[in-house]
Amino acid sequence: MMAETAEKATRVKVIIEHAEDGYIAYPRGMKGVVVGQGNSYEEALADVTSAIRAHLEEFGREALQADNPVVDAFVAEAEIVL
Repeated sequence: MMAETAEKATRVKVIIEHAEDGYIAYPRGMKGVVVGQGNSYEEALADVTSAIRAHLEEFGREALQADNPVVDAFVAEAEIVL
């Protein structure tokens, strides 16, 4: 009988930006560059999720920045008068 390895789910904060030509997504709190894209929010999220999984498979859980985890991410606008 083969021993099963327990997989642990990990939550990663993802920023998704909407531009004129589609959506781009990138994780916060990871070492390295990981980006996803798509024609919709859902496509970009699915693409970046796949990219994060591949990145962690390649570089291990050490790619997660455990020393400074992202708790929340916010988008705000600042009004600048020049």
